[in-house]
Amino acid sequence: MSATSTPLPLPLPLQTPAPAPAQTHGKAAKTGSDLPPQVRVMHHPLVLHKMSLLRDHRVRSKQFRELVAELTSLVGTLATAEIDLVTSAKALSSPIAPFEGVRLKDAIGVFPILRAGQGMVDSFLSLIPSARVHHLGLYRESSTLLPVEYYNKLPATCSLDLGFVLDPMIATSGTAVAAVNILKDWGLPRIKFVSILASRAGLEALAAAHPDIQIYVAAVDDELDDHGYVRPGLGDAGDRLFKTFYE
Repeated sequence: MSATSTPLPLPLPLQTPAPAPAQTHGKAAKTGSDLPPQVRVMHHPLVLHKMSLLRDHRVRSKQFRELVAELTSLVGTLATAEIDLVTSAKALSSPIAPFEGVRLKDAIGVFPILRAGQGMVDSFLSLIPSARVHHLGLYRESSTLLPVEYYNKLPATCSLDLGFVLDPMIATSGTAVAAVNILKDWGLPRIKFVSILASRAGLEALAAAHPDIQIYVAAVDDELDDHGYVRPGLGDAGDRLFKTFYE
């Protein structure tokens, strides 16, 4: 005698919970929809969580360095999402069967702006180990807020196709604009700027000065004070990275 099976009930449709409202800090910008079109803000729960920790004045230098590295990795995945690939010329095989592989097409460089940009280098190299590193020494003169170049050892000719400029902060954007000027004068064809925290005014100024570059940030704050510091910001990134606090 044949047995008959009872049909199982259909599963209920999945209910998608409403997203929780994003946490803001002071007058941190809530969205990037009104920013220049080449600016990409990474809206991600881990970024929001780590930014809250990074801003906290109680965080010591060791944890601050770790958070900068973690945020660089997260924003770096966004900044590298559209780099070009080509089919590998080598014959490749997995343990099971041959396959067609790909590799990065462009010769890529990483350009940390000293000194704070150095805190982002190792994380970016973990994403692109083959990238070349060229340091740019720029600082903001305290009274005029204008950039001053003090270190530049770029080779005589540019042999790179794409460069990522690294600086944790974009405040007035003076050093950011100057760094991109240097790289364009050197002959670098394509430039992406990667930062962790930027002021809205700084992003607008950088985008206006260089509308052909792409800018990637973890967070945006709306305010700059009279001394050119981002508010609420995170303080002096270089001092907090390297524990160089002076009276």
